[in-house]
Amino acid sequence: MLGVFGGTFDPVHYGHLRSALEVNEFFALSKLLLIPSAQPPHRVEPAASATERLQMLELAVRDHPELTVDARELDHNGPSYMVNTLATLRLDYPQETLLLFIGCDAFKHLTSWHQWQRLFDFAHIVVMTRPGAVIEPIPDFFKLRCCQQLTELASTRAGKLYFQHVTPLDISATAIRQIITNQQNPGFLLPDMVLAYIKQHQLYLRH
Repeated sequence: MLGVFGGTFDPVHYGHLRSALEVNEFFALSKLLLIPSAQPPHRVEPAASATERLQMLELAVRDHPELTVDARELDHNGPSYMVNTLATLRLDYPQETLLLFIGCDAFKHLTSWHQWQRLFDFAHIVVMTRPGAVIEPIPDFFKLRCCQQLTELASTRAGKLYFQHVTPLDISATAIRQIITNQQNPGFLLPDMVLAYIKQHQLYLRH
């Protein structure tokens, strides 16, 4: 099974990275692709450029060969729609079962995504949950796709919904940017190499 972990990564931090490591191990993935969004359609424009966010992500996983940075969304003009990304991945990996990993907040707003129903045509969706997270009520469309066993994911290419606990790290990119804007130290929230890059390129110094 091949994992897909998208995000703005503005900047990448330990909340992203710890979750990525855990799901990679739990699902015994052949590969986990970290895909930075070039133009996120559901949020304000990122503070750092697409190239800067890509470079920070590459630095963050440099010593973790089990995590692979995939820049395909940066090669296309217009909004970065996940359904289009999954379609290209299906062409590139026709024999693989694809798992799209999203967080609880993203799942709550999944029905606002572009052609969201078609996501299930290309991949299973795995919602990364944390203790205490409330995701009820689940619409019937999703309930019919829920599965409890990993074998159900491995035996089909796409179409299922699965919930998986990950370690709760209450870290947000928004808070990190604010800390830097306030000229405070965001150490221990993100990798040192990423923080050095931010300082070198003077990122996030203004609102």
